[in-house]
Amino acid sequence: MNINSFPVRAGNAARAFINNNRAVTIAERVEALNAVDVAEAARILAKMPEERAVRILDRPELRNAPAILEVMGNADASRLLHGMSNDRVADVLLEMDIDTRARLFATFDEHARVAIQGLMGYPPRTAGGIMTTEFVSVLASWTVAQTLDHVRQVERSRETVYAIYVLDDETHVLLHVVTLRRLITGEPDACILTVAQKGTPVTAPPLMKQEDVARLIRRHDLLALPVVDDKGHMLGIVTVDDVIDTMIADTTEDAQKFGGMEALGQPYMKISFGGMIRKRAGWLAALFLGEMLTASAMQHFEGELEKAVVLTLFIPLIMSSGGNSGSQATSLIIRALALGELKLSDWWRVALRELPTGIVLGAILGLVGFARIVLWQTVGLFDYGPHWQLVGFTVFAALIGIVTFGSLAGSMLPFILQKLRLDPASASAPFVATLVDVTGLVIYFSVALLILSGTML
Repeated sequence: MNINSFPVRAGNAARAFINNNRAVTIAERVEALNAVDVAEAARILAKMPEERAVRILDRPELRNAPAILEVMGNADASRLLHGMSNDRVADVLLEMDIDTRARLFATFDEHARVAIQGLMGYPPRTAGGIMTTEFVSVLASWTVAQTLDHVRQVERSRETVYAIYVLDDETHVLLHVVTLRRLITGEPDACILTVAQKGTPVTAPPLMKQEDVARLIRRHDLLALPVVDDKGHMLGIVTVDDVIDTMIADTTEDAQKFGGMEALGQPYMKISFGGMIRKRAGWLAALFLGEMLTASAMQHFEGELEKAVVLTLFIPLIMSSGGNSGSQATSLIIRALALGELKLSDWWRVALRELPTGIVLGAILGLVGFARIVLWQTVGLFDYGPHWQLVGFTVFAALIGIVTFGSLAGSMLPFILQKLRLDPASASAPFVATLVDVTGLVIYFSVALLILSGTML
């Protein structure tokens, strides 16, 4: 049953849908809970079977999970938190106020507290920040049968059992990885090492960026990536779904920054009116101030505009072409940096590539602009004056310069921001367009002075 076909109009209807319909999936229950207020969601979860409630709270898609648990009584919140995965518990506790966090954290046993506190200590968007400490590990001296028995005993409390990690008997250093498929096909009395993958396991340090973690998982076609310390001891694993969740969140944030605003950090319909204004007003004001420089540039060339009013007809064309070329270059470079296709040291290679690209693209647009002037003048749709050929050459040459500058500026800005340790996504399309608008006008009128001097100017 699709949740979209069920109108969640009131708490009672939502409760009936979530609790009584056995065909409803966990994902649909999460969507239904997202549609009700925090207090009602807390009441529904508190009365739900514990296993089902834990599975719902374990989903990152559930909004306001920390607030829902805070509304519950300590007993219910603690009971549900104890059943959740450690990495999800760490994420939820970090979003709670200090007093509630301390009160709930104290209900865990010593082993769980150490694991959760360790997860909370890692920076966000790193392997340690998104890993889980719930994985299956066995000693190298175990047999296949012993390992299978162990998997059956612990599978409910582990994030995944598709990979089993083989540790040294004495040092507990990670030695090998055994896939579940190889495990179930092995001889029961054989040593676990006989079905282990050959070679050194692919691992990640806890401070590795999540983008690099995603690349490792993709490159080696892994379902989970072990995270180890500098001595080779396992700290946890990063699963494919963990990477997908965090990358989706990052992609959403970057997409919002590309639009020339701060990342919302919340679903669109959940953010308050005041929050929406705060997120958008700052960037709009900054871009507006930048565009004011365009007016200053036009004032500087006021005399030229009075002599050759026809030049004003092409200002929107000139400005948009430069901004579009800059936005294209910025988008390409930011994505290439995010995927690891480019490094900071590659800036000069990018510049050498964008320079001829911008010239050719500008020449193409310039030819189109020149052809348009010729066609309009010949057919009689508009009279550009006795020097219309020079006007056409001015537009042609200006477009080459402006598109080339836009391509170079748009491609270099992400490198500059990354060098300054800022988010390259901040070099959003509106920011680049504003920069190129101002410089584009200067280039346009400089070219016009050079070509039209002595005739129209």
